Amino acid sequence: MERALAHLPHPSHTDHHHHDEEHFTDSESVRDIVIGMSDGLTVPFALAAGLSGAVDSSSIIMTAGLAEVAAGAIAMGLGGYLAARTDREHYAAERLREEREVEEIPEKEAAEVREVLRTYGLTDEEAHKVTESIRSDKRRWVDFMMRFELGLEEPDPTRARRSALTIATAYIVGGLVPLAPYMVFRSVPTALLWSIAVTLLALLVFGYVKGSYTTDRPWRSAWQTVFVGGLAASAAFLIAKALG
Repeated sequence: MERALAHLPHPSHTDHHHHDEEHFTDSESVRDIVIGMSDGLTVPFALAAGLSGAVDSSSIIMTAGLAEVAAGAIAMGLGGYLAARTDREHYAAERLREEREVEEIPEKEAAEVREVLRTYGLTDEEAHKVTESIRSDKRRWVDFMMRFELGLEEPDPTRARRSALTIATAYIVGGLVPLAPYMVFRSVPTALLWSIAVTLLALLVFGYVKGSYTTDRPWRSAWQTVFVGGLAASAAFLIAKALG
C-alpha cells in the first residue's frame, strides 16, 4: 500500500532544503467576519444616510441606527448559527447513507474507491491493493468516501456557536462606525459628512484586508467594497430626500 501511495503527493516529502509552507486554514472565521462586517458597515450606513435626508435630529438617527444594529446582529448571527447547523446535519445524513451503502453494496462502493484512486494516477493493480486495505476498516472506508468521493469534511461541533458569535460581533463593530459621528455631532449635516468619511475609509480598509485573504488583487477588492457601500448609502439618501 505504501508503494502505491507513493504516487500521491505527501506532506512529509522533503528535499535537501527544509521548506515550511504557510497556508491560511481559518477560512471559515474569515468568511464569518466578512459577512458580518460588510453588512454591518453597509446597512447602518445606508440607513443613517437615508434618515439624514428625512429628519434633522441626530438622536433619532442614532436611536434608529442602534436598533437596526441590534436587530441585524441577532438576525445575522442566528442565520450563521442555522447555516452551520445545517452543514453538520447534512454531513451526518451523508455519513449515515455511506455507512449503509458500505454494508449493503460493498462491491459497488469498493469500485468507487478504485475509481477515485485511479484519478490520482494509480494503476488498476495498485488501486486494487489500496482499496482492499481501505475496506478492511469500515470506519476508515467511510471516512475515505466522505472526503474523496463527496468532498465533505466533518464540521467542528462548536462551529455553529462560534459562527453566530463571530458574525454578530463583526456586524456590531461594523455598524457602530457609521453611527459614531451621530453620537458626537448634534448637527445632522455635519454628522453625515463625518459618517461618510469614516465609513468610506473603513470600507476601503476592510475591502483591502478582505482582498488580501481572498484574492491577489486587494486594491480592486477595496475599491469595489467602497463603491458598493457608497452606492447603497447614496440611493437611501436620495430616496429619502425625494419622499421627504
